[in-house]
Amino acid sequence: MTEPRKNDLLTRLVELSEEAKQRLQEAPGADRVLTTLNGVRERLDDLQRRVRGLEELERRLNALEKKVDKLAKTQKATPKPPPQPSES
Repeated sequence: MTEPRKNDLLTRLVELSEEAKQRLQEAPGADRVLTTLNGVRERLDDLQRRVRGLEELERRLNALEKKVDKLAKTQKATPKPPPQPSES
């Protein structure tokens, strides 16, 4: 009994959203609003791609920092012997 009710509700929501979309398209200036919204969507997609790229760079930077720290600790643990004076 709940399945037909869900279908009816979903059908009604789809109809209402289509109706609202048609009203928006008929409104004066709606084409400018829709163009602006599409531009915002595209810029947001671009921003998300860039942020994902930054996250990858951050992971690589963290790995490099760990390697540098490890190398620095290794060099401190094994100090170089002082230079021997050359006999001339």
